[in-house]
Amino acid sequence: MQKRFESWFKAAAGLIYDRAWRIILITAVVAVGLGFQVTRLRIDTSNESYFHKTDPVLTVYNDFKAQFGTDELVIVAIEAPKIFDRPFLRRLGKLHRELAEKVPHLADITSLVNARNTRGKTDRLIVEDLLEHFPQSNAELGALRERVMANPLYRNRLISTDGTMTTIIIETDLADTRAPADVLAGFDDDAPDAGVPAKKNGRTKNEIAEAVVDAVQKIIENYDAGDFRIHLAGTPVVLKVQKAAMMQDMGRFMMLAILTIGTCLFLMFRRVSGVFLPLLVVVLSLFSTLGLMGICNVSFTLPNMILPSFLLAVGVGASVHILSLVFQRLGRGEDKRTAIAHAMGHSGFAVLITSFTTAVGLASFATTALAPVAFLGIFGGMGVLFSLFYTMLMIPAILALLPLKQSSSKHAKGRSHDWFDHLMDRVTQIVSCRPGLIITITLLLLVAGLASALQLQFSHNVLKWQPASWDCRRATETIDRVMGSTINIEVLVDTEKENGLYDPVVLNHLDRLARELEAFENGRVKVAKASSVADVLKEIHQALNENRPEFYRVPDNPDLIPQEFLLFENSGSDDLEKVTDSAFRLARFTVQVPWLDVFYYVPLLQKIETSFQAAFGHRAKVSTTGLLQLFVHTVKAASRSMAQGYVTAAVLITLMMVLMVGGLRMGLISMIPNLAPVILVMGLMYWLSLPLDTYTMMIGTIALGLAVDDTVHFMNGFRRYFSEGNDAKEAIRKTLDTSGRAMLITTVVLAIGFFVFTFASMLNVKRFGYLTGLTLVLALVADFLSVPALMMLIHPSTRSASQPVHISKEQKGVLS
Repeated sequence: MQKRFESWFKAAAGLIYDRAWRIILITAVVAVGLGFQVTRLRIDTSNESYFHKTDPVLTVYNDFKAQFGTDELVIVAIEAPKIFDRPFLRRLGKLHRELAEKVPHLADITSLVNARNTRGKTDRLIVEDLLEHFPQSNAELGALRERVMANPLYRNRLISTDGTMTTIIIETDLADTRAPADVLAGFDDDAPDAGVPAKKNGRTKNEIAEAVVDAVQKIIENYDAGDFRIHLAGTPVVLKVQKAAMMQDMGRFMMLAILTIGTCLFLMFRRVSGVFLPLLVVVLSLFSTLGLMGICNVSFTLPNMILPSFLLAVGVGASVHILSLVFQRLGRGEDKRTAIAHAMGHSGFAVLITSFTTAVGLASFATTALAPVAFLGIFGGMGVLFSLFYTMLMIPAILALLPLKQSSSKHAKGRSHDWFDHLMDRVTQIVSCRPGLIITITLLLLVAGLASALQLQFSHNVLKWQPASWDCRRATETIDRVMGSTINIEVLVDTEKENGLYDPVVLNHLDRLARELEAFENGRVKVAKASSVADVLKEIHQALNENRPEFYRVPDNPDLIPQEFLLFENSGSDDLEKVTDSAFRLARFTVQVPWLDVFYYVPLLQKIETSFQAAFGHRAKVSTTGLLQLFVHTVKAASRSMAQGYVTAAVLITLMMVLMVGGLRMGLISMIPNLAPVILVMGLMYWLSLPLDTYTMMIGTIALGLAVDDTVHFMNGFRRYFSEGNDAKEAIRKTLDTSGRAMLITTVVLAIGFFVFTFASMLNVKRFGYLTGLTLVLALVADFLSVPALMMLIHPSTRSASQPVHISKEQKGVLS
């Protein structure tokens, strides 16, 4: 079978050689056609981009936003020694008004300046802004402080419990947006000022959020001072920071990858063609992949930022294996056509198999619940296949046209006897002398790594991806520490009937659940505040009963409920729209929590689910939504699907290895050295206290798909030389002599391609880079030591079974 494949690839190489111009034209048309579609590629770093459009949880969230607006708030928090001080309040009022006037796409803005102040006067209900009557005396300031600190609706929302921090909460209008942003827009120096209000139509959620945040940042710069310390946080701020880092890093990664890969190729081949051809393949593969994403209307998202550099590194491997043999044969004096045919015949099938193993490793992500990771798997796999397409067609065709020099030296057919040849000889000697010891060490490391890897914990905390020194992370952590929250969990209670919220039982349940959840604390998560429409009603009821504190409760008389709501609506306030619908059927229940790892919230969400179900039973339909709930749901699902993807990738790659090596036993055995580096690095993650997050979860399948490549090339060479009559030791030496150099350079290129991610701004990308690079380096060590050691143990004799046996005349006589 192997010889049959060799003959096919040799014949194909001859056809390509003889029709070089035609092949180049065909591949160029494909490349240009797909490359032009890159202009259709869009970028999307919104929270919704993490989810598939058909995800039912996303549908619930979109319905929530359609009814109550976005829960992605911009939080301007001000720390000051004296908040209840006239100069401070005047400055706060000025800042509030400037934000209200100059921030684009503003849906609402709330602070102590315009916080709802509900009170009763004689027989009237008055709903006015808190600072509508600015305090003129110390007595009025004292009364204001007492009123603010006593109001439960203000605490941990507009004022901290210790009175040292107050907030301005900005709600943006992120609905009704259209086409996503151009992926190249971030590199355009002539882009309009994001702080200038722009038309809503035609702008994406990303663009609107960035315009809002830029405008807020520009304004608060003029107010930030030692006695008026401002912290800016909120989901739009986090998203803006991440997108800026992604756009900056992608360009840096691509330049570093091209520079380092080009340098490695030149050091290996010492030929311009040895640098130009692999880089041409990877550039065409990259643009073809991005163009395909544009055709499929798939947006470029945060996890996809690794795709360009990944394809640049991965796409070089197949080219190197072909070119190294071509140049090696040319160096031994063969003509160009024969050298190309030999290289294609020797490595063509192995290149085909390795490309598919890498593509399969990536494709295992396709079923994950995180849409960006799923698309990374699909289009990353397609990028690898594009690389295979251009390598197998374009490289032989271009080589046929290039004036490549042949060696005329009488020593050309001998070994180069350079440092690499001496190193491979030494490796062969070590492996042949100590195969059992090498395999024992490999198995021990495998077991130790597996024991540690099984203790890894899943994690998803976008904020922790940012370095601790970044303003966005510091501001969010400061607000969480002082105010207790920067993100919400939203619960929707649907009574499924008009005026269902006039039922005092429902309202009392909402009130009781709020107090119950505010007492929730499990050592990691503490609820800062819980509120609902019941709190508005309690506020109204207290105001209508001479503002007496004992009346801050749901009315006992059910007939009073609709009347009090009506009085509130007639007062001119539209605040009820934020907590219920116009039919008083649907109630919004908000739980404010700090920004932590989403997996920390699982107990709280379980508490919410069981408590609400026990309270309402069949009386109302309850659903939990909000950004936090979306991430908990999806990341949990992604963890399960990624685990399934690991198994799927391992099984499919093993089957391909079985096909490659031509036997079940050999295929299974050859997977041990490939699994060992992956499991060992995952075990190392446990000892380094690194979690399995959206990025590190991808290391296993990506590294496994790549690590197998060198094993395939080794096994391909070993089977060839062993079947020719060489014993195991000589077959190993010849394999390392022919394929070992290419294995080394491809691993170096791949590892460097991932190590460039250590220059990333985001910590999660840094970790992904150095852990994947380390895995590939360990995989090369396994292919140079563990795989040959396995071959020595499987074929312990000094001569293969197929090697001919020579019998002397005397022996023939004895046998007769």
